Amino acid sequence: MPNRLILASKSKIRKEILDKNNIESVVEPSNVDEDVVKVSLLKEQVSPEIISKNLAELKANKVSMKKIDEIVLGADSVIDLDGELISKPENREEAMNILRKLNGKSHFLISSVCVSKNGSMIWNYTDKAKLTMKNFSDDELKNYLSKIPDETLYAYNVYQIEGEGRKLFANIDGDEDTIMGLPVKKIKEYMGYSL
Repeated sequence: MPNRLILASKSKIRKEILDKNNIESVVEPSNVDEDVVKVSLLKEQVSPEIISKNLAELKANKVSMKKIDEIVLGADSVIDLDGELISKPENREEAMNILRKLNGKSHFLISSVCVSKNGSMIWNYTDKAKLTMKNFSDDELKNYLSKIPDETLYAYNVYQIEGEGRKLFANIDGDEDTIMGLPVKKIKEYMGYSL
């Protein structure tokens, strides 16, 4: 296995996770229109987990078609609330509505990764974390949102677990890297890195 990956994602946190784990990577965003894919898959009534897997594969395959013989990593994360797909907010009003939906409930954060070469998937993995949000008043949720900069809000869904977002949860059951969007331990295992 080569020790360099092409990361088919513009997510800063995914790049940071790879860097922290000494996995050399170059960023090459796939520019897949995720919303179009999600709408199409939701019409077929597939689960949030399948949507996450499909998007990770699509991103990796798209970039790997252009990068001959290179190893490309695609990734996608979604929130599954009782089978309902919760996507990243487009604006602060949507963010507030998402927080209201998650308020006081448990949901799954699903992160899928796919490794592709020459336009075809050669490995994939999906991991889930269960997060239980505390009960908050609307004012408390508004106060939380007021502390989150736009870039963070739109890039990391409505919570950034390594920052302010941790305070939202009564319980977090799962891998921290999965919650941040990249189950890196499995990637390292696959690529033959020592853990």
